[in-house]
Amino acid sequence: MSWIMRRMLRGAIVLLSWFVIPYSWIKTLRISRQKIPCMSSNLLEIPAVDLAQMIRKRQIKCEHVIKAYVDRCRQVNHLLNAIVQERFDEALQEAKNVDEFLATTTKSTEEIEHETPLLGVPVTVKESIGLRGMSNQAGLRFEKQRVAMEDAPSVAQVRKSGAIFLLVSNTPELCMLWETYNKITGTTRNPHDLRRTPGGSSGGEASLLGAGASLLSLSSDIGGSARLPAMYTGVFGHKPTPFLVSPYGHVPTSGDPRWGDYFTIAPMTRYAVDLPLLLKCMRDPQGPPVDIDKPVDVKSINYYYMDSDGPSGLTRPLTSDMQQAVLKVARHFNAQKVHIDLLKWSFDISVSQLLRIQNIETIYNQSWDTEKSKKLSVEWLKYLFGCSNHIFSSVLIGFLQKFISSLPQRRHDQLEGIAKELKNHFVQLLGTNGVFIYPSFPTSAHYHYRIFHKLLDTSYMMVFNTLGFPVTNAMVGMDKNNLPVGVQIVASPQQDHLCLAVAKELERAFGGWKKPPQTS
Repeated sequence: MSWIMRRMLRGAIVLLSWFVIPYSWIKTLRISRQKIPCMSSNLLEIPAVDLAQMIRKRQIKCEHVIKAYVDRCRQVNHLLNAIVQERFDEALQEAKNVDEFLATTTKSTEEIEHETPLLGVPVTVKESIGLRGMSNQAGLRFEKQRVAMEDAPSVAQVRKSGAIFLLVSNTPELCMLWETYNKITGTTRNPHDLRRTPGGSSGGEASLLGAGASLLSLSSDIGGSARLPAMYTGVFGHKPTPFLVSPYGHVPTSGDPRWGDYFTIAPMTRYAVDLPLLLKCMRDPQGPPVDIDKPVDVKSINYYYMDSDGPSGLTRPLTSDMQQAVLKVARHFNAQKVHIDLLKWSFDISVSQLLRIQNIETIYNQSWDTEKSKKLSVEWLKYLFGCSNHIFSSVLIGFLQKFISSLPQRRHDQLEGIAKELKNHFVQLLGTNGVFIYPSFPTSAHYHYRIFHKLLDTSYMMVFNTLGFPVTNAMVGMDKNNLPVGVQIVASPQQDHLCLAVAKELERAFGGWKKPPQTS
């Protein structure tokens, strides 16, 4: 993309903001400024690694743990609007079964830990991921509710580990937006400020985690869908090495063999110390040989950082708080500043590859018998006249796919060459003992719906899906508006353990998750 085209695109985004910002203010006026209720149980503040051990050792009752989380979900969801469907009664019964098993088993604590490392620990699931018997519509409206007939492979692995599933949470239609709202469940809110978004597309999970209503989460990520919500709500989200976790059992999906190169089911946790445990339980037994438990001396890692994207001329400048977050982490590790000029192509290479994924499910290309696929021109007209059943991003995706596909093949070949060169550069720079510190997004959580004039800024995250690198969003602190800020920690493929170790060190150094403002 030439400099002139970049400036024109940036100008178009600025013009769009003139419409988006007033609309956002109007919609925000209707949202309560009420704070979420105070957390009333100490059980809600125990990391999963400790909680699982306490349950195994019969130090606490599993039923008490699950009841505390069920109560918390009921306490906050009327404000957050994050839950699509709950299974609280079933979860409480499963907790009683765990307690009965522990009271009668002759197995040792070590045997139980080996066989079911998450025994009795509560887990929540993004509604787009198949959880048997639960809603699985990804925010789309159907004549009859679409229910998952079986667990997604990642869910089956976590269920096998002994976890107890509480609910499925809200997502934008077909997960195609970095905010979380749809025409069925509505808008999900950020626990730190209900007027602001928790991000997307895993916003329901992030909202519950940030509010202390969830502990471990199964989300997904194809362009930052786990990392941006984690950053906006002050928790931790990890995009694994491709195929480390099975990418299947999700809505939408794709028949493209490259689907799993870009898309992944992703762990999100309130505490960084829990990420390795959840990732181990989620992983595909047939996936790549990643040693998640490999010991890491964080002092011996090679650290590099950048505090911009090249610059590309497309993204907005980082806020001072976001700049300070990157610098704070860089100083903590004595990181070396680098300038990777090819990152200015992040947006170009990402949209070229991600928008050309074949047979991905959209409203224009559906695989379900219950509803016919839409025609682009008809759906645009319906949307413009307020008659569409879909949100703007679902309608827009068809136009974007068509536009990108219409570009000359030589242009895509050129961008693919740049992507390969950029990937090789990162692999050579990071090797097997290096990490790259990079912004997750230029700003902290914004008011609802303002992502539409910030879409170009998502290239900070999308580029690592395009390149196939593991990356963790790590909570660093709070900005001047008392909103969470974080950074991305990037490593070479199959070096997930480095990202996770650095995230744990940042949690230790800077405190990790902070309780949102609460009423007494």
